[in-house]
Amino acid sequence: MKKFNIRKVLDGLTAASSSSSSATSHSGTPRENDVIQETLQSEHFQLCKTVRHGFPYQPSSMAFDPVQKILAIGTQTGALRLFGRAGVECYCQHESGSAVIQLQFLVNEGALVSALADDSIHLWNLRQKIPAILHSLKFNRERITYCHLPFQSKWLYIGTERGNIHIVNVESFTLSGYVIMWNKAIELSTKTHPGPVVHISDNPMDEGKLLIGFECGVVVLWDLKCKKADYRYTYDEAIHSVAWHHEGKQFVCSHSDGTLTTWNVRAPAKPAQIITPHGKQPKDGKKPEPCKPILKVEYKTTRAGDPFMVLSGGLSYDTVGRRACLTVMHGKSTAVLEMDYPIVDFLTLCETPYPNDFQEPYAVVVLLEKDLVVIDLGQIGYPIFENPYPLTIHESPVTCCEYFADCPAELIPALYSVGSRQKRQGYSKKEWPISGGNWGQGTQSYPEIIITGHADGSIKFWDASALMLQVLYKLKTAKVFERARSKEEKPSTEIVEEDPFAIQTLSWCPESRMLCVAGVSAHIIVYRFSKQEITTETVQLLEVRMQCEFSDGDSPDPGGEQTPTLPTPGASSSPQESEPPTQPSTGSNSCDGPRDNIPCLKVRSSPLKQSPGYQVELVIQLVWVSGEPPQPITGLAINSSYGLVVFGNSNGLAVVDYLQKTLLLNMGTSELYSPSDPYQRQPRSPRKQRQPSGAACDTNDGSNTSEDRCKSPTSDAKDNSFIRSRSSSVTSIDRESREAISSFHFCESFPRKMDSLVSPCVLVGTTQGTVMMVALSLPPGGDQRLQQPVGISSCGTLVSLKGGILTMALLDATGTLLPPAYESWYDPNASDEDKEKNRRRRPASPPSSQEGQDSQFAVLCSEKQAKVVAMPSQTRIYKHNITESSFVLRADVVQMAGANCIACFCANGHIMTLSLPSLRPLLDVNYLPLTDMRIARTFCFSNLGQALYLTSPTEIQRITYSQETCDNLQEMLSELFTPVETPEAPNRGFFKGLFGGGAQSLDREDLFGETASGKASRSLAQHIPGPGGMEGMKGAASGVVGDLARARIALDERGQKLGELDERTAAMMASADSFSKHAHDMMLKYKDKKWYQL
Repeated sequence: MKKFNIRKVLDGLTAASSSSSSATSHSGTPRENDVIQETLQSEHFQLCKTVRHGFPYQPSSMAFDPVQKILAIGTQTGALRLFGRAGVECYCQHESGSAVIQLQFLVNEGALVSALADDSIHLWNLRQKIPAILHSLKFNRERITYCHLPFQSKWLYIGTERGNIHIVNVESFTLSGYVIMWNKAIELSTKTHPGPVVHISDNPMDEGKLLIGFECGVVVLWDLKCKKADYRYTYDEAIHSVAWHHEGKQFVCSHSDGTLTTWNVRAPAKPAQIITPHGKQPKDGKKPEPCKPILKVEYKTTRAGDPFMVLSGGLSYDTVGRRACLTVMHGKSTAVLEMDYPIVDFLTLCETPYPNDFQEPYAVVVLLEKDLVVIDLGQIGYPIFENPYPLTIHESPVTCCEYFADCPAELIPALYSVGSRQKRQGYSKKEWPISGGNWGQGTQSYPEIIITGHADGSIKFWDASALMLQVLYKLKTAKVFERARSKEEKPSTEIVEEDPFAIQTLSWCPESRMLCVAGVSAHIIVYRFSKQEITTETVQLLEVRMQCEFSDGDSPDPGGEQTPTLPTPGASSSPQESEPPTQPSTGSNSCDGPRDNIPCLKVRSSPLKQSPGYQVELVIQLVWVSGEPPQPITGLAINSSYGLVVFGNSNGLAVVDYLQKTLLLNMGTSELYSPSDPYQRQPRSPRKQRQPSGAACDTNDGSNTSEDRCKSPTSDAKDNSFIRSRSSSVTSIDRESREAISSFHFCESFPRKMDSLVSPCVLVGTTQGTVMMVALSLPPGGDQRLQQPVGISSCGTLVSLKGGILTMALLDATGTLLPPAYESWYDPNASDEDKEKNRRRRPASPPSSQEGQDSQFAVLCSEKQAKVVAMPSQTRIYKHNITESSFVLRADVVQMAGANCIACFCANGHIMTLSLPSLRPLLDVNYLPLTDMRIARTFCFSNLGQALYLTSPTEIQRITYSQETCDNLQEMLSELFTPVETPEAPNRGFFKGLFGGGAQSLDREDLFGETASGKASRSLAQHIPGPGGMEGMKGAASGVVGDLARARIALDERGQKLGELDERTAAMMASADSFSKHAHDMMLKYKDKKWYQL
């Protein structure tokens, strides 16, 4: 195996044009580095999308295959999402991006027709794991408004805006010469155009009769053979939909005035019945008041009882503000089911795919703007089915996202066990009816967890293993705070008008299960995981006053005074900024003047019942300083081994001991640059310097006394070191250029240059590209850890990079990643014996460095470049300029194929990986230009070549940059199509067969084929062969595995037919042999006899 410093020269040549790598020699360093061998090569990397989870964004249409039990949903952006049983889902996209206006399955054929708003229709092959388009047809002169594909037919009817109907052969995707022109369909005496075609369907009992609905209210029953209209039905209200009774003698129309008209086929003069389901019936027998349009109606019959009529819309106009409803009419009962969002479409699921049999409806699938609901028609009260798909990602908007691959194996069962108690009751007891497809046979078995933070303060944990997604557990962080019941009750200290509990960032330690979240109201909550329920009488609260120094003339007082800050422009949206109101009760007792020492949110004072799962350990709140709101949290990290939380913003950083519930350090960013203690003292726990209420402060500034009287009771003496400054003004230039803390990394390293012993440290990165080291001095474990303070000292600057620091990590001398120390999980509410049994202390420190040798490498990545620094000499070993013209949005040090690398996502859409420690470019793909800040906010990499981002407000897109995963993707993906026997056609019965009363079939080939109807106009539509066509199957996205699978299915089907043919042939041969034998015997018997002897 070659050593990386030679490979770096070779591989670096390809990237020389866009980026540069350089090595800096240091005495003893190259010799030390030569022992590190890198295994990652460019061939280990390939980028591709894997799966998309979540609710289809902006849905527009829906279809269901009643035999395959597959649901298809089209969207306004041309996306197609297919769903089967739990875990079976697929995403594909029309290239044009036009809205999908209608979908039609070729039932049990493994194919789907989509009609788009750009007047194109497409045939999708669903028999391969990644569906592909086989054919497309683009209409040039007419706009498509409605499509209908009869069951077991290859002829697709297409209605247009001009009122004409064209017919397409879905096998060849060619137009038939047979056209139904609007002027032939309507009365010749009609002077106005009937409008677009809004409905097409054939009579369930006679395929030769086509029912055509025009928008104006005219319905025509067209005789396909005779090419003329049999009947015309006219109503003076616009039509939205039409539905047949299965016997073909009646149909129902829904209208724009909220009425349903029922028509007898042979009585076109007037409707047999007119009802207004939601109209108020006047007593004097007049026509009921008009209602909102009934957008869709379905009419389904049952063998044993009354038919079902299901409709959307039709509510009376006086129901202003009422939510969208689905109405189910069954016999004399009418149920109105309120939905959470507007209804896009609905479908009634029936036992039979045949339209001429009793339908036996059992469920209704309702597609809403932001949800998918399935209603059980077989149970009283119409309960909904429990949805197995991960469609609730957007229940509250996602504000942050983290991805953890290869987690501890016991994590998912633990989260599931506490999350299963949160499930709603009252669901239907039946199985989920959309049950088609098969799971993929993936080889990936490692646990994966996705954590999403939301605008309402909730946090969701998802099981993302094996390309699936299932919610495990939901945590509501807002329960910790008092909620304002009305707008008037909202505290004036809030710094955001909407979503004050929104999650901004989070830090999670999978091994210890410690969770720390930061919200937009400058609040931080520390959680522990417990399997036992507890009631917390008083939530532990720590208030921190963060401020920093701008002027050299304003030096800090010996007591620890620090200069207050002003908010960054745009950081605050509070309307009360210009006019500070009187102090609310959360702040000082009777203090006039600007708000001070007041947190943005009020922590609840009543006891908090905490269910098993994540339970509040400590709440940290930043307070207002001299009338200025606290700055947003920009960096956050928690370490379970040290018992510390560190966080920072544009004012500086703070370190909190969550075991002792004390503030250890609160320091301005500028003061971190000096390796000496800025106050010539060890930072000490405020708990040690608490004083009785009203006592004088240890400070030289006497102006503090009035402020002391105004302090919140909870702020106590911990604020004594952080007093309001004499100067509170700053120029706008200072505000713009203020350096903020951007990232942290806990590690065990060499705090100072040429140290020989490692000790606990925190690497601190800033938005100006500086990396600083802060040393930690931890007391011994056990009771001493809870009593003695943690010592902290700043060790000055380690290195500087261009752009803000994004991620930091530590490697040992062999190039192996050194993860932060952690404490294994134990239940905080268990008995002391159990705690000690499960509690394992942090790992022992790595061996110390020998004199003159570097034993660690610090990996540092910013928005512009990456550097590797040898420790403890602090010598830069490698540097790589990632991008000059753009900037990196997200970078993570990840494990991949048994080694480590840096994965980066740039604002220009490039995804890159760099080897470690030599920073060789391994992958650079122009994947996705940044079109939305949502992508930048949610993009994250994880171990083993996995990554994800929010591709829309409702959907997570997962991608892989691993060649191995790309190679195995076909096996891992689920199958949509499974060979299923089509149910037998309904029995016509003896008398119907005798007298011809059953369903009438039609040879459409004779009518629509080229010999009978001629060729269609070439200028009407253009045929486009798709990439999924058999001609280009080798290059299709399905790949070789898909070809083999398709060939295998075709061979199976052909083999089955050949087998049946063989059996029939064998039977005929046996019969022929028998006949031949009998004939030969007969010949011998009469061979020698004369004709008269016979």
